[in-house]
Amino acid sequence: MWKQLWEHHRGVVLGVAGGIGLGFIYLFFGFWDMLIFAFIVFLGYYFGVKADRGEPLFPFEDTRDWLSDRWRMFK
Repeated sequence: MWKQLWEHHRGVVLGVAGGIGLGFIYLFFGFWDMLIFAFIVFLGYYFGVKADRGEPLFPFEDTRDWLSDRWRMFK
């Protein structure tokens, strides 16, 4: 089961493991807020899913286009 999970969802596994690692660092050296821990694990999962799908981690072109359309001074 672990081998199949690693072969098909490597990015998710690494993302969640990284999120858990960073979350434990936050819990031991920072505040005890469990919501931050869950958020960090979710971010690891989110970036792992994007890596598995081959998508960019942050859509720079889409964001740039949206901002340029939104903040155009003279239409």
